[in-house]
Amino acid sequence: MNAVDATDRAATQEEVEAPSLLTIILDTNPHAWALLADSLPLSKAVANLLVFINAHLAINYANRVAVVVSHSERAEWLYPTPADATLEQAHSNGDGENGNRAGTGGAVQPPDDANKYRPFAQLEYAIMTNLQRLMCTTTPAAISSAPSTMLAGALTRALAYISKQSASTNPTTTATTHFNYSDPSSVAGGNSLNPSDDTTTTSRSNQRLTTRILIVSVSGDLAETYIELMNAIFACQRLSIPIDVLKLAGDPTFLQQAADTTNGIYLSLSNPLARAGMLQYLMFAFLPDAAARERLVMPGEGEGVDFRAACFCHKRVVDIGFVCSICLSIFCEPLADGTCLLCGSHLSMANYGQKPVVVARPKKKGKKKRVVDGGVETPGSGRETPAPG
Repeated sequence: MNAVDATDRAATQEEVEAPSLLTIILDTNPHAWALLADSLPLSKAVANLLVFINAHLAINYANRVAVVVSHSERAEWLYPTPADATLEQAHSNGDGENGNRAGTGGAVQPPDDANKYRPFAQLEYAIMTNLQRLMCTTTPAAISSAPSTMLAGALTRALAYISKQSASTNPTTTATTHFNYSDPSSVAGGNSLNPSDDTTTTSRSNQRLTTRILIVSVSGDLAETYIELMNAIFACQRLSIPIDVLKLAGDPTFLQQAADTTNGIYLSLSNPLARAGMLQYLMFAFLPDAAARERLVMPGEGEGVDFRAACFCHKRVVDIGFVCSICLSIFCEPLADGTCLLCGSHLSMANYGQKPVVVARPKKKGKKKRVVDGGVETPGSGRETPAPG
């Protein structure tokens, strides 16, 4: 039948766009957001992020998204909902096994709304519910004891999730399922904390899952977790995972290095007027994936990068320091006993700190002078000036 109309209708592989996994790390440091309450409250920032996430999912039905928060004392998942949080919400709502998808890391059933696209409604409900639960379980003692944020822990969780999702996706098949409108527990984009829960339904030719990380940061001092943060950055560099950074406040030293090392985009919204256009920066700068960025002139290119490092002894950002020749640890001052704090090697400082010996300069011997008629001193010479004629 294929040759009836003299055309070849052999089954050909459809060339489609590769799925993209966007992992967002949201900094929810209460101290930092309290300082930004007048220009950009946390609720408005989350609303802008939800619009950005919906745009990412709308570009390709196979796109995925994951959201993890970096809180003051811990890092938690907002989406996909972890299994323990889903089980807790199921018992609190009295749904049991017939309601929420407890124990599988699935979605919590959102309220029915005919005017909202169901994948977007499910994602919004899960993020807002988990964020509210996180804020309610944060105690004042935890806020006062941890003024910084667990960005290194959140970045490590994001890397582990990306590794699992990439391992479950091979070059010929994808582990992404279509959104099942008849299943209340269906997850937008086929996300799951357990990759084995997804079903392989779509075949592709040499399409691999592209991944990237977006960090929305408001905290300043990250020197306490410098080692862990740099290890995660180097892991992203080796796995070719770009790290995009949207800096709303704080010191940009280490996150600027992360974006430069992994070929990501770094933007700093340091004034209230720029923070008011947060959604515009998200849509125009961070929505294109790695394939689209090759054909675009992205913002932040050509800007100077601060490559200063933090010392391993006092966690201070230094311009000039002392480096261990064995493990390359950085110290802001010479060690008292000459032993490296990390590898334990004995380091010799040689003649550091000693004043150089000052040697007196030798005096130069001047030419002898003689007195001629008239009392004028002229340099002596071996020959006299010949008299004329």
